[in-house]
Amino acid sequence: MRQSGRHWLARFAYTPLIPSLIQAHWFTSSQAVTLGAANFAGYLVGALIGRPLASVLSNRSALRLLMAVVTAAFFACAYPLSVSWFFAWRLLSGISGGAIMVLVATSILPHIPVPRRGFVSGMIFLGLGLGIAASGTLIPKLLHYGLQTTWIGLGVVALVLTAVSWFGWPSTNPPAPVAPSGTHHAVRPHGLTLRVLYAQYAANALGLVPAMVLLVDYIARGLGRGAAIGADYWVLYGLAATAGPVICGNVADRIGFGKAYRVGLILQAAAVAMLAFSGSTLVLAASTVILGIFTPGIVPLVLGRIHELVPHDHTEQRAAWSRATTAFALFQALGGYGYSYLFSHTHNDYALIFTCGAVALAVAFVGDLIASRISTARYTAV
Repeated sequence: MRQSGRHWLARFAYTPLIPSLIQAHWFTSSQAVTLGAANFAGYLVGALIGRPLASVLSNRSALRLLMAVVTAAFFACAYPLSVSWFFAWRLLSGISGGAIMVLVATSILPHIPVPRRGFVSGMIFLGLGLGIAASGTLIPKLLHYGLQTTWIGLGVVALVLTAVSWFGWPSTNPPAPVAPSGTHHAVRPHGLTLRVLYAQYAANALGLVPAMVLLVDYIARGLGRGAAIGADYWVLYGLAATAGPVICGNVADRIGFGKAYRVGLILQAAAVAMLAFSGSTLVLAASTVILGIFTPGIVPLVLGRIHELVPHDHTEQRAAWSRATTAFALFQALGGYGYSYLFSHTHNDYALIFTCGAVALAVAFVGDLIASRISTARYTAV
């Protein structure tokens, strides 16, 4: 949990800093959003290289290296030597986060009994929410001492977390399980459902990126309520995110991961749409809580859904999770840069960005309904 908390502190600490980075003239508004998207691009690279890196260095060595890079990135960002310098370190931070996500998630759940996987996966990713909450709590206090001090302070926190968890990683890679005979034949009927799940997860990334990057800036500058109020909403976002994985995991244990994810898609779509069309305090709070819950909460839902669709083949589970994470990371990066382009070329039109996110989530929900009917029809025909 400490490991994922540090990863998500690295990933989400940037968001509440965007207004201050702009106001301190470190970067322009378009540069600040583009630099936020650099982390998404790195996440894609990390999702692709995570397993190969572990196979070369071993899990323990790879994860220690990734922890060190995340920590170094905080200290490096304290010195805005140039846009390229900042971009490079945000990119490296994203690469480390993507690789950590792939390696952590695929090494634990195969050993957990099916009825407990929702709860356990929620606990694994609890650190994601804690990282978001920590960023919202620490940053406003650190900003009183200046931007450079804020980055250094975050670096110190990351360094402490790295030291605490340094010996917590397994010394050997998990053994590759052997799938039972006939498993591959059982997996084939779920081929369409898996492909739809990858597409859904990709669309989910497009839906979450606007809030992940612009929520604080929208409240602080778009609605004119100031950076302090924006940071307060980020704390609320983080508190919801802390509970998100556990809530989603427990719901999935009761109704199934597929149904839970479907509910999650429609709730996220509604929340992002509310941001686009209303700036009232009540609407902002409700949207912030829903998106906070599902930003980390979708991870155990998708991972658990993969285990539902491929129940016995651990090797295929790892491969499917890697493909899903890559799809999410790819569209997260594309969304980050696409939204950055729209943002800078539409005179900071927040409503347009949030509307695009809501549409992506609605499409994912409809796609799930269509795929479910097709799969049901196929099984009935057989």
